[in-house]
Amino acid sequence: MASIWRLSVLCGAQGGRALFLRTPVFRPAQISAFLQDQPTPGWCGIQHIHLSPSHHSGSKAASLHWTGERVVSVLLLGLLPAAYLNPSSTMDYSLAAVLTLHSHWGLGQVVTDYVHKDAVQKAAKAGLLALSAFTFAGLCYFNYHDVGICKAVAMLWKL
Repeated sequence: MASIWRLSVLCGAQGGRALFLRTPVFRPAQISAFLQDQPTPGWCGIQHIHLSPSHHSGSKAASLHWTGERVVSVLLLGLLPAAYLNPSSTMDYSLAAVLTLHSHWGLGQVVTDYVHKDAVQKAAKAGLLALSAFTFAGLCYFNYHDVGICKAVAMLWKL
């Protein structure tokens, strides 16, 4: 499912059906029914597939966002062992920020990929923003009023 085939490459010069679909060897009922309903002459079996909208396609902002995601992921890989070796309030708050940002971006991609209607997507993104804000606030509250993330994980490992 991860790859998308462009059937236009397999079409004849006249814009006809795909070559491999013309053969009687491979022609399931769904494909036959699909090919019967051609909306326009010269249609080659290509459908528009809903992909994630690219608000910043071709811009530097998309590239910077992608780079920022990778920097946060690598920072998280280094921050986890450092927090284990040197538990402190600085590490606790750094973990709170990086974990929240990493999960916010990851769940944002899930919303972008699987929520298709605009109004529902806006509501889901607003809910995700609220969830991320409450998560960060809760982790900061836990760090300030309780033992902190590093010591809490160490306490869990002692069980």
